[in-house]
Amino acid sequence: MDRATSTALCSSAKAIGLKEEPGFDGRVIVYPSNQTLKDYLSWRQADCHINNLYNTVFWALVQQSGLTPVQAQERLQGTLAADKNEILFSEFNINYNNEPLMYRKGTVLIWQKVGEVTTKEVKLPAEMEGKKMAVTRTRTKPVPLYCDIIGDAFWKEHPEILDEDS
Repeated sequence: MDRATSTALCSSAKAIGLKEEPGFDGRVIVYPSNQTLKDYLSWRQADCHINNLYNTVFWALVQQSGLTPVQAQERLQGTLAADKNEILFSEFNINYNNEPLMYRKGTVLIWQKVGEVTTKEVKLPAEMEGKKMAVTRTRTKPVPLYCDIIGDAFWKEHPEILDEDS
């Protein structure tokens, strides 16, 4: 797996507490249809939710209850999502549904047109030379979203993602 660091994801070369640079596993895959792509991305988001719910309970058990990682893992073995939610609520007063979307749904990066305002010095005509003007130009940038992509609302709001010409 290649390592990559993104300054959009962390403010310094190493995130606090990490022994190495953050990385991600990037892949390019061609899917046979838009529906197959939507199904795959929905599965990834559901998987993100499952993993985060487990990790939220696991670390609460370790950091707040004082269990060892092995004990926390044994306690969670065989539990369902409802069991994990109950542990969070009854033992730690955490309603998982109130956790930020970034953690429950993950981060979705989409290319979006964004207006960018810069200040430019005017060169011509002579009577305006040296004056500064605000100039707005449109750029396409990756924008992080924290939202549900499993339902139809996201795809209706961003139809350009599945356009043939995108």
